[in-house]
Amino acid sequence: MLTKPRYLAVDLGKTSCRVRLFDADGVIAEETGPGAPGVADRNGVALSADAIRDVFFRLPSAARSALAGVGIGAAGVEAAGATARGLVTEVRNFTRAPVALINDALAAHAGAFDGGAGVILIIGTGAIAYAVADNGATRQIDGWGPWLGDEGSGRWIGQEGLIAALHDFDGRGASTALTARARALVGDLAAMPAWVSAEGNPARRLGRFTPDVLDAAHDGDVVARDIVARACHALVATARAAGSAEVTIWGGVAEHPYFSAELKATFAQAGITTIPSRGSALDGSALIITRTDLGYEERIIRG
Repeated sequence: MLTKPRYLAVDLGKTSCRVRLFDADGVIAEETGPGAPGVADRNGVALSADAIRDVFFRLPSAARSALAGVGIGAAGVEAAGATARGLVTEVRNFTRAPVALINDALAAHAGAFDGGAGVILIIGTGAIAYAVADNGATRQIDGWGPWLGDEGSGRWIGQEGLIAALHDFDGRGASTALTARARALVGDLAAMPAWVSAEGNPARRLGRFTPDVLDAAHDGDVVARDIVARACHALVATARAAGSAEVTIWGGVAEHPYFSAELKATFAQAGITTIPSRGSALDGSALIITRTDLGYEERIIRG
């Protein structure tokens, strides 16, 4: 009896790495582990490969053998340029299967629109909008990383919250409930710089404070609510630059009830309609390994 071809879909972000083993009948197994700073970061290829490898080998050994292909959406692929091809080589070496690699935002777009046209706004540790036209032409807005952009992202919100806590601590800013929350997370506020860099992934570390900011905003803290309002306006500006009156919003930060309500209200005031997603980033990663007719095929690195 012939076995149906099995494939692996990978969604590698800065916070988490998710993998899905599947065939024509559906999902066989899924696993999740820590993410990586980004392919374009220092040692980004090695760290990204390690993140994928660690989760891959948690899958059942019999099921992960003889794969027909691996589709990967990974943060920082386009910014890494030719270096990103090294990740294809690394993953092919331990999966022993053909690999297709694309930027994680475009993989999310593929899943959200089933490979078709539209605009997606992704709000996770980073923030990026991707627009794909009917002819397959693509355009990226923001997604420039934690030091140059990602305005309104989880990293941005967490960082603004910690800055506000330090301003309160120093006597340079308004009193805020974020100070006590930051102390509960970090400990000694004077040691915050060391805490931010302790894991080697500052963006992910800063994003750990985002739930506190959003919860404090929900509870009525004025400083936290101002941070949320500024984040929402920054994200509207990103979406507006994509040139569409409709946008799909995706990402863990957007799932927080208070933030979701504020973001939708801000979008509505700007005349932008939010529409549901058809699928996930893992669905997009699955598409790029099982299809070669997508309009942005030239952006997919295969090997």
